[in-house]
Amino acid sequence: MRDSFEIRDGDALGRIGRLTVPRAGVTVETPALMPVVNPNIVTVEPRRLADEFGAEILITNSYIIKSNDDLREQALAEGLHEMLDFDGAIVTDSGSFQLAEYGDIDTTTREILQFQHDIGSDVGTPVDIPTPPDASREQAEEDLAVTEQALADAESVEVGEMLVNAPVQGSTYADLREQAAVHANDTDLDVFPVGAVVPLMNDYRYDDMVDVIAAAKRGLGRDCPVHLFGAGHPMMFALAVAMGCDLFDSAAYALYARDDRYLTVRGTEHLADLDYLPCSCPICAEHSPEDLRAAGDEERERLLAEHNLHVTYEEMRRVKQALRSGNLLELVEARARGHPRMLDGYRALLDHAEQLEREDPVSKGAFFSLSHESARRPEVLRYHDRLARLDAPDSLLATQGGTPRDHDYDAVWRLVPPFGPVPRALSDTYPLTAELPERVDRATCEAGADGVAAFVESHSEVELTVAHHDWPESALERLPASVAVEDLLDVESGDR
Repeated sequence: MRDSFEIRDGDALGRIGRLTVPRAGVTVETPALMPVVNPNIVTVEPRRLADEFGAEILITNSYIIKSNDDLREQALAEGLHEMLDFDGAIVTDSGSFQLAEYGDIDTTTREILQFQHDIGSDVGTPVDIPTPPDASREQAEEDLAVTEQALADAESVEVGEMLVNAPVQGSTYADLREQAAVHANDTDLDVFPVGAVVPLMNDYRYDDMVDVIAAAKRGLGRDCPVHLFGAGHPMMFALAVAMGCDLFDSAAYALYARDDRYLTVRGTEHLADLDYLPCSCPICAEHSPEDLRAAGDEERERLLAEHNLHVTYEEMRRVKQALRSGNLLELVEARARGHPRMLDGYRALLDHAEQLEREDPVSKGAFFSLSHESARRPEVLRYHDRLARLDAPDSLLATQGGTPRDHDYDAVWRLVPPFGPVPRALSDTYPLTAELPERVDRATCEAGADGVAAFVESHSEVELTVAHHDWPESALERLPASVAVEDLLDVESGDR
């Protein structure tokens, strides 16, 4: 077990955790945002990040500091915390980004980890190889071998209380990502960044991003804190947290501000296109779009960066509350409706429902069926799998309507799409208290029929009648031939 990370609560694969950072003497609650601080261009001072935005942890680039004579000497003389004026935890990157961008850097894992230790970093990073998406398998395997050697080199460096990252690479090859995660998990390193996903996010390939995270999570132990490298846009926090990511680093707040871009939880707007500011943060409450456009370049950049930070931290708090309340997947679905490619990401998440189900709590907040995607949630899969455990009578009516006054069935159960047959004794049990729309969609009915089929498979001796309410033919076709079927719509109209 890794002593540095404690899980306190969960929903889907998401968790509220406590990351103990001994060198800083702090414990960071996760999911947590790590603002990126460029040591050459400080848009919002780290002290203000802590005091005004609540930052408990940030990330900066040790390779940039090491490569600049003035910054290097100042960091060695003062230490990072004094240099940046920040009391929380400080993570340092190694130069791997520069390696990916420019093809070569003049440092090794042992050198950069020693430098990170010497300047007072709390979480250091080796020099791994961020293989881009869609690289050839040969390149991905070669790069992964270099990364695995970097992790071995990192284990050999004496770093005292400094935690060390173990990046998980492998491009867009799920088996390589899982292999890399297994290897990282077997080291004695501490935090596990999933790397080289920024190109996927830049291209709105959220479905591929989900598949990459899912593969990494399969190879990592549950006690591994996971950092999604370069993920700083608030629109995707709920999705990434639901997949089990705990740490996020954001340069977006500053980079987007430099380009007059305004972050929202639904996407990014250009300041020139805004007639109103759809936000109530301190910046938006005190300024209009005209005010911001009229400001000088430096002031406008600062104000936009502060807004971007406010909306980013607000969304992270919203995600944490949804996680604590047990309705994180409802928030994921709401965010998915903000962009077609986010919807791709949500659907990809549901492709991994079996993986989610293994850690998803069995009881939490209300289950809201909001779309046909809801029929694929892990709670539905779990119920279908557990239908075999139910004791069943010899003859049974499962009905979407009330109990008939005169009947000769041994028992009458509820028929609840997308779950299937539900004993009355379980009616008040999560998730069978689900809130469903009056107009149930086809996928939800089909999932309900799958629940009936799962029940029949394990209770073939039961004489079962299903009374449905106008199910589509595609759902009825999924019912086993042994099931007697009645349409309540015909019964209500008197048409037998």
